[in-house]
Amino acid sequence: MAYDDKNVTMEGVRIIFRNFSGKEGQYNREGDRNFAVLLDPKTADRMSQDGWNVKVLQPREEGDEPQPYLTVAVNFKGRPPRVVMITSRGRTNLDEDSVGALDWAEILNVDLIVRPYEWAVSGKTGVKAYLQSIYVTIQEDPLELKYADLNPAMDDDNGLSFK
Repeated sequence: MAYDDKNVTMEGVRIIFRNFSGKEGQYNREGDRNFAVLLDPKTADRMSQDGWNVKVLQPREEGDEPQPYLTVAVNFKGRPPRVVMITSRGRTNLDEDSVGALDWAEILNVDLIVRPYEWAVSGKTGVKAYLQSIYVTIQEDPLELKYADLNPAMDDDNGLSFK
């Protein structure tokens, strides 16, 4: 983890609770895009001291340690984040319409930068994490790799054909 002008860079992290598409769910309002990044205890302590809203997953099994995490908002209004998906074919920039593909992707690696938003409401203060940029390396299955060279092209007559 590295702090740079209050932004935090995290490399090789694991993300959970993915909702890049902003679907409504038990813990999410419709349109709220977000995910959580798992933190090591040292990073969690430092971020908590700096006011970030670090939460803790309680252990599921006896002997496991509590797992700190940070919820990260993904907002395309105002200053949109840079979202890049890495595959064997190279880099693909994802936008508001395509970022939902990360919700179910098999992820190998995540590098990201979060930027702070300092808030104050009714005498309470804190720091909310917003995604500035994320690079997600995807694990492709054997068939994706086998057929990676085929590019779909629209056929003028009746739909999809392959070149």
